[in-house]
Amino acid sequence: MKIRDAVAADLPAIVEIYNSTIPSRVVSADTEPVSVEQRLPWFEEHEPSRRPIWVVEDGGEVIGWLSLSEFFDRRPAYHVTAEIGVYVREDHRGEGLGRRLVEEAIRRGPDLGLKTLTAGAFAHNEASIRLFERIGFREWAYFPQVAELDGVERDLVVLGLRLDEREG
Repeated sequence: MKIRDAVAADLPAIVEIYNSTIPSRVVSADTEPVSVEQRLPWFEEHEPSRRPIWVVEDGGEVIGWLSLSEFFDRRPAYHVTAEIGVYVREDHRGEGLGRRLVEEAIRRGPDLGLKTLTAGAFAHNEASIRLFERIGFREWAYFPQVAELDGVERDLVVLGLRLDEREG
């Protein structure tokens, strides 16, 4: 297994992995699958030297990915902060790939000019919250009932990590 920068040819696998999370109503705020065409502008705005998308590849197949996206509407003062999105193919969940990707972001973050990483998760997404907390992220914000999925209001937890304050 290796982690590498995503290329355009990876986008169908990235979208497939993302779409696989939508039906659970635990991971994504999207309610319908997205297309490769819809995600192309998102993919193109990720500059590998600043806001990369990385994929985990095993045997030539993409089995997980992480994106570092602009924080808070791309306003200039937030250039030292990025929001993490991390997704793993269903048949590889629970193998530590998400943790490996997030740890890579922490390790490489300073070289990307980052001082702070954030991650958003629905409050009922206990697995994601545990993943980030085990790595050192802490709850920085709680937004009650800001999303509605199939008529059920959901809370959002924002977790954060200062890279210069991370232990060991």
